[in-house]
Amino acid sequence: MNNPSKGTFLGHPKGLFLLFGTELWERFSYYGMRAVLVLYLTAQTTQGGLGWNQADALKLYGIYTGLVYITPLIGGWLADTFLGQRRAIIIGAILMAAGQFTLALPHSMFPDSVNTMFYLGLAGLIIGNGLFKPNISTMVGDLYEEGDHRRDGAFTIFYMGINLGALIAGFVAGAAANAYGWQAAFVAAGLGMLLSLVLQTTMAPSFLGNIGKEPAAKRAAAAGNQKKAPLTKQEVDRIKVILTLGLFTIIFWAGFEQAGGLMSLYTEQYTNRMIGSFEVPTAWFQSLNPFFIITLAPVIAAIWVKMGKREPSSPVKFAMGLLFLALGFLFMIGAVLEQGGDNAVKTSMFWLIGAYLFHTLGELCLSPIGLSMVTKLAPLRLASLMMGAWFGFVALANYAAGFIGSFVGESGAMAIFGGIAIAATISAAILLLMSNRLIYWMHGAEGKAVAEEEKGKLETSAV
Repeated sequence: MNNPSKGTFLGHPKGLFLLFGTELWERFSYYGMRAVLVLYLTAQTTQGGLGWNQADALKLYGIYTGLVYITPLIGGWLADTFLGQRRAIIIGAILMAAGQFTLALPHSMFPDSVNTMFYLGLAGLIIGNGLFKPNISTMVGDLYEEGDHRRDGAFTIFYMGINLGALIAGFVAGAAANAYGWQAAFVAAGLGMLLSLVLQTTMAPSFLGNIGKEPAAKRAAAAGNQKKAPLTKQEVDRIKVILTLGLFTIIFWAGFEQAGGLMSLYTEQYTNRMIGSFEVPTAWFQSLNPFFIITLAPVIAAIWVKMGKREPSSPVKFAMGLLFLALGFLFMIGAVLEQGGDNAVKTSMFWLIGAYLFHTLGELCLSPIGLSMVTKLAPLRLASLMMGAWFGFVALANYAAGFIGSFVGESGAMAIFGGIAIAATISAAILLLMSNRLIYWMHGAEGKAVAEEEKGKLETSAV
């Protein structure tokens, strides 16, 4: 038995709020660094940057963020098989803190090895994140017994922690970089990672009990002596749902992640960021998404509750997310049209605000639902591995985002923004057509009544 923390807070185990805080400061670290990465790469060496061209910077951004999300596949397997989730998280946090502080080292310390130290810092962040990311999410699910109706609400709270960290990060990293240089932003990100590590090491024994101590494979074997048993048909069907929806998340995140790359450069170069005599730092726009999540998440959650039995299924929510993404890029198309082909024209920042608003609505329909879905559908002995696989889809999307953005010099922003909007709309239509079959494959994970209803529809259509 996992023996989670004694007592509850706001109706949830106290361990949830420890994981909330641990993830908040880790996401502060990640998003603080991400907010300035492309700007740092493209800044002139005389301004403390690396002096890269835009295409190379966006490709590196895609490779980095892609690896950040593919390594959880390995980290999840290591935790499930050998380390246990808690040990994997601590090792990952140490590596990420080391990576941030390596990036923060002044160029003058290694004048002939600036790029080498930069890549070493990125390597620490990539490997550390692979150990940290899938296991913190899986532990949230482990706080609840199967069928506990509080699980989706727990992931909404957990997701608020992610975005509170991201909200603070954009402001802090942007202000630090503007006032003290790029290295100051990396120092701030490193300090955030240390806070995350301290929280986890000092408070986990009291708030998490035995959760995450033993590898999942060992717990599964002890529970049913089925370590090497083949997957059941129900387990296979549920894994098919995870993998199928994972393919559609690639489309979503490939568009969404333009925020840290192409949209960031567009903001820097072509957006009128003046409010009176004050110019809004480009990195601050990265905080719009988490701000909207924090303010809109309770509203969206209340809407789902109000709808009751009419609440959309997970596949339909995913399709809604893709449609909101497409609407967001219509605002970016509006910005390009206002620019009218004249690079000297600065466009209104309200186009960006509208784009981030609709992208956030899409994220709320897709991302927390996906995390919760994986913990519901994945077999216990593969829990962290399947969470890692889920982040693997996000990895492919992040790489695709950087690759797509790098064509801005050849194709132009209009072609990229418009192409993403069209691809998202078509993907949403396909997913809606598949939704009944996916619900059937869930075998009751969406609610027994819904599953039986969809099963009846499928059987009728097959006659």
